[in-house]
Amino acid sequence: MKMKIALAASSILLGAILAMAPAQAEEKLKLRIATEGAYPPFNAVDTAGQLVGFDVDIAKALCEEMKADCELVAQDWDGIIPGLLAKKYDVIIASMFITEERKQKVAFTKPYYKAAMTYVMKKGGDASVLDKPDLGGKSVGVQAGTTQATFAEAMHPQADLKQYPSQDEVNLDLAGGRLDMQIGDLVPMLEWTQKTKDGECCELVGKPITDPKFVGEGVGMAVRQEDNALREKLNAALDAIVANNVYKTINDKYFSLDIFHLE
Repeated sequence: MKMKIALAASSILLGAILAMAPAQAEEKLKLRIATEGAYPPFNAVDTAGQLVGFDVDIAKALCEEMKADCELVAQDWDGIIPGLLAKKYDVIIASMFITEERKQKVAFTKPYYKAAMTYVMKKGGDASVLDKPDLGGKSVGVQAGTTQATFAEAMHPQADLKQYPSQDEVNLDLAGGRLDMQIGDLVPMLEWTQKTKDGECCELVGKPITDPKFVGEGVGMAVRQEDNALREKLNAALDAIVANNVYKTINDKYFSLDIFHLE
């Protein structure tokens, strides 16, 4: 009789353990994801105070694919990597170029879109100055702390370089005649000059800047270096949304070209 009671108790205990296991296995991944919120059409804050844009939609699609509970937060660009390292959030999805310098601080996923930079001038401007190290003494705007700023400092050390907290401020000063040119990411500059009222003033000039020394491997998501498991989950989710055309739907919502395969 004692043996039967013991077996019954064991069966009840085993059943309880098995009943608990699925609940534990199904516990959702919880992530805080940072973006800048000041770099349209990739990331911005709308009139309702909500984060919107390509980066935001990609983040939401990845979270849905991973079945993760995600919170998106806005973070100024100059503090975005320090915030990740301080564990204020878990992932950066903010159109960040994958560069060797940044790899010393964070780990990147595979690229979620290709990268290139470009010069932008007022229409009818003298593009021949691009061949001069000082850019003909022209005033040149860049967003501070970006790859564009690194490129300008390295390639045009004698230029009249002006650095701004956000890309919007660079655009406004170029459109307003307070700058002679700027250096920006190719895709948003293409969108700005072709699809916005204030960008009608300007045009892309010269060849796209694709030197891997500056644009790296493309644009990636950043995590802390010790979070390799999370990095792999993001990579797998990215592969999935590319394969099932969710990525293409998001791409086509914002862009007239395929930025995943940008050449």
